Amino acid sequence: MAALTITVVMISAALSLQGERATAQSGDAVDLALILAIDCSYSVDRGEYNLQITGMSQAFRRPEIIAAIKSGAHQRIAVAVVQWSDLAHQSIVIPWQIVSDADSALRLSNLIAVTPRNLAEGGTSITAAMGFSANMLRSLPFQADRLVIDVASDGRNNNGGDPRPMRDAVVAQGITINGLAILNEVPTLDKYFELYVTGGPANFVEIANNYGAYSIAIYRKLLREIIGPRLS
Repeated sequence: MAALTITVVMISAALSLQGERATAQSGDAVDLALILAIDCSYSVDRGEYNLQITGMSQAFRRPEIIAAIKSGAHQRIAVAVVQWSDLAHQSIVIPWQIVSDADSALRLSNLIAVTPRNLAEGGTSITAAMGFSANMLRSLPFQADRLVIDVASDGRNNNGGDPRPMRDAVVAQGITINGLAILNEVPTLDKYFELYVTGGPANFVEIANNYGAYSIAIYRKLLREIIGPRLS
């Protein structure tokens, strides 16, 4: 009952922001508002955290990512980076950045590369990470055609209640949740993500067999998220 109560409270929090998202000038619209949610739970050591940061940073330097951004209707996306662990610990470490060309992508890459692990280690609350990220997307200061939460983790949710009610509440707001399952500890984590975490239009799970494979996995995932439903 305690876990259920926590989940219900968190769903209420995720839906608590009332009214329309802020309407921006047409020039401020983006094709995609993307939150990159980084696992900082106990299972992620310093080296594994650094591999996540390095891989993410390098991805935004790749010309294929820039080309994907330029192929959209608005030719720009917005990206924010969140660290998360247990129910009580989520933090915005990079606020919304507009990425529209090689220069802005490089600026974001440089920001990611020097981002320290600012969050206290704890359990694995994918439930809380989804709720926290949904609140960010509900209060965007600009218009976005698509809203996506990118959750990366090497473990199952073990804190904050069953993630499925939160997932369903977030998806009901028009938000897509994608997963990057790092299989070094849980070989079937991708199946868990499919059942308990991912949802919404064009959702998917990307797989990294271990942290050494994270770099190519996050690149593939970002490319697919940026192109979105246009991907054939």
